[in-house]
Amino acid sequence: MALYELFSHPVQRGYRARLCSKAALFLLLAAALTYVPPLLAAFRSHGFWLKRSSYEEQPTVRFQHQALLVALLGPEHGGFLAWSTFPAFNRLQGGRLRIPLVSTREEDRNQDGKMDALHFKLELPLQATEHVLGVQLILTFSYQLHRMSTFAMQSMAFLQASSAVPGAQLHVNGDLRLRQRQPLRPAGLDTRYNVSVINGTSPFACDYDLTRIMAAYQERNVTTVLSDPNPIWLVGRAAEAPFVINAVIRYPVEVISYPSFWEVIKFAWVQYVSILLIFLWVFERIKIFVFQNQVVTTIPATGMSPREGYKEHFS
Repeated sequence: MALYELFSHPVQRGYRARLCSKAALFLLLAAALTYVPPLLAAFRSHGFWLKRSSYEEQPTVRFQHQALLVALLGPEHGGFLAWSTFPAFNRLQGGRLRIPLVSTREEDRNQDGKMDALHFKLELPLQATEHVLGVQLILTFSYQLHRMSTFAMQSMAFLQASSAVPGAQLHVNGDLRLRQRQPLRPAGLDTRYNVSVINGTSPFACDYDLTRIMAAYQERNVTTVLSDPNPIWLVGRAAEAPFVINAVIRYPVEVISYPSFWEVIKFAWVQYVSILLIFLWVFERIKIFVFQNQVVTTIPATGMSPREGYKEHFS
């Protein structure tokens, strides 16, 4: 009658030695060489500690209908004209104040409840002998993120263009991009920059100086900047025609960076374990070879069941 193998199980073989022996020292050395080199290899490969993560989000941006304009004229006309939406600033300008006609429109192109672009038009009335050689314009926005943490700030876009030839129109088309010097907080409410870019209630002229406004704004770790504005300076203004600024500012999807402790641990653990598995396989074969061939002196115990082997294995 033919016989068939119906069941099998491995036989454990134990090796006994004192704790103060070459065999015990070998196991200690093997354990160190198994677990430490994979950690060093993963760390030296760069990128072991993923200090920041990133994700994409469409920010909630709204134009605050605040603007500050400085139009540079020739020296024969007093140097510049100015206007803003801040009454205190306008009172300081005296004869240099010129009230423009402003129209704005924000649009939600994909109908997702978030605005995608601002269409801004400003018509600055000029006298026949006045010629604009340059403009500086600040527009302010409210900027919010909600996906990972609630981040809210008041930001701005700065438009600047100039030419040696008097202009008739300035066309600008760019993106309001987020600029981070440090990752955002991964959770909670962050309103540290939710303050006005321009102190519109101040009666002092120094608070409206563009140099000081830009310097204070650039001290922030998170700002917005008008990216790739591609200004087009058109010439040939008619005698009584206003100087026109046409700007299209888009609010694109941003890549937001943030720190995450658990993602750092997860990413590091995957790298470490992927290398550790190789070392575990190699050193397991080395230990079997060393003990089977009595490279270090031990007392073999053969014929154990698996349960007995677990009790006495490497004891």
